[in-house]
Order: sequence, then C-alpha cells, then structure tokens
Amino acid sequence: MSNKKQRLDDAIYERNYVYNFHFHLIWVTKYRNAAFTTPQLVSDMKTILHRIAELNEVTIEQMEVMPDHVHMLISFKPKHAPTNIVKAFKGGSARMFFEKHPEIKQQKFWGGHLWSPSYYMSTLGNMSKEVVEKYINNQRKNASRH
Repeated sequence: MSNKKQRLDDAIYERNYVYNFHFHLIWVTKYRNAAFTTPQLVSDMKTILHRIAELNEVTIEQMEVMPDHVHMLISFKPKHAPTNIVKAFKGGSARMFFEKHPEIKQQKFWGGHLWSPSYYMSTLGNMSKEVVEKYINNQRKNASRH
C-alpha cells in the first residue's frame, strides 16, 4: 500500500490506519445576526472555509453558508481532535472574514465576535448505531463458534 490516500468504499487508507469519519458540523453567528446576506458574502465565507480546511487537512464533503449559520459535512484524519478542527474553522474564518469585510464587524458585530461560542457536531458513518451495537454484541457469540 502506498503513502498516498486512496478512497475505497468511502474509507480513507493511510500508511498506518484506515478511517471513515464524517462529521456534521453546524455553528451560528453571534445573536443569530444575518452576516451572509449577499451571494458575494456567501462566496467569500465559502472560500475562507475551503482555505482553512486545506490548511488543517480537512475534507469538506458538503457545505452551505446560510445568512446566520454554517452547515458542513467534513472528514479529517484521526490524529486531529474535533474540538481543534472547530476552533480552526470558527476562529480563522472570523478573523479572515472581518479583515475582508470590516464594515460588517462595525455594523452587526460590534462586540468583535462573528460566531456564537457554541456549535453542534455529530458523527456519521455507513452503519447506524444499532448495526454497530448488534455487531459488537455478537462478537463473543461468533468467536465461540470458531
């Protein structure tokens, strides 16, 4: 197996491990203020988020920037902590967005924060929680048969 990534059956094969992580990540603007109200502002934020993903070895599988929140379906190597990935996206995007659009910071985010401190993140996979639970519960039974 080479060092290069290969996608087979939605899993990513690395030199020392194979992973299949998919995270649904949502976060909102501070006070749910509408910040991304034009196609250009949405495009600017998407460009920023793609750049942050590239810098942090994150694959954005799906993304939508709404006026007051962001939805992302992302995947990243197991060596990265999910909380650090969230911090990179939220902190980096706020800084870069306000550098590009200082007028929005002055008009709507006078406290200096683009994002609310909270976020929602869930994991997804090809198998449901119930399927995995059943598989694990049957391991002892299957091992005793062999």
